[in-house]
Amino acid sequence: MRITVVEHEADAGPGFLADWLAGAGAACEVVRPYLGEAVPDGPADGLVVLGGEAAAWEDERFPWLPATRDLLRDSVRAGVPTLGVCLGAQLMTLACGGTVERGEHGLEVGAREIVPLPAAAADPLFAGSVPAPAVQYHRDAITRLPPGAVPLVTGDPYPNQAYRLGRNAWAVQFHPEATPEIFAGWTAGSAGHLTGLGHSVEELDAGVREARDRLVAAWRPLAERFAAAVRAA
Repeated sequence: MRITVVEHEADAGPGFLADWLAGAGAACEVVRPYLGEAVPDGPADGLVVLGGEAAAWEDERFPWLPATRDLLRDSVRAGVPTLGVCLGAQLMTLACGGTVERGEHGLEVGAREIVPLPAAAADPLFAGSVPAPAVQYHRDAITRLPPGAVPLVTGDPYPNQAYRLGRNAWAVQFHPEATPEIFAGWTAGSAGHLTGLGHSVEELDAGVREARDRLVAAWRPLAERFAAAVRAA
């Protein structure tokens, strides 16, 4: 099985997901449009679109975003197993008729607890999930889900943490792929900004490191189930 992975920047790669998907028999083919690689017209057997610093509507700064939204829209419509992560989730939301805006509560960052909703119990990816930590790093928020979307996970202060669209597409606002090392790279690159907002970089990094085992326990099954959805499709 081959999964197309759209990566928006060098320090926001597939992380945990690459190993977990490979372990489930799905190889990741990473496309890097920030290096000039073309976003494909269609995915391989599955599609993952990762996060990044862009806002989902910043087409002038990040000229590959329209093609990425088109790819997401076409994949959802075709029933291709699709996973949008953070920016990827926001791009899917816009592409499929929802709304993404600057979050009224500002930056959400660190290992934050999220909670499955009742519909998660019957979902192919989230069945059996329980309240768990998730790595967060976003200032934009999904404020209106696409028509027909099924909410799966919520949190505070941003309630739209995960949803399913159609039979095979999922959007997650959080970062199941982020290792503690990846997260520490993000905080190091924005340390001044975080400090100005009143955050301690050391505490944020320590919180993600301490949550590592719970993060793996919560989100490795999601990756393995996504690989199973690709296999079934």
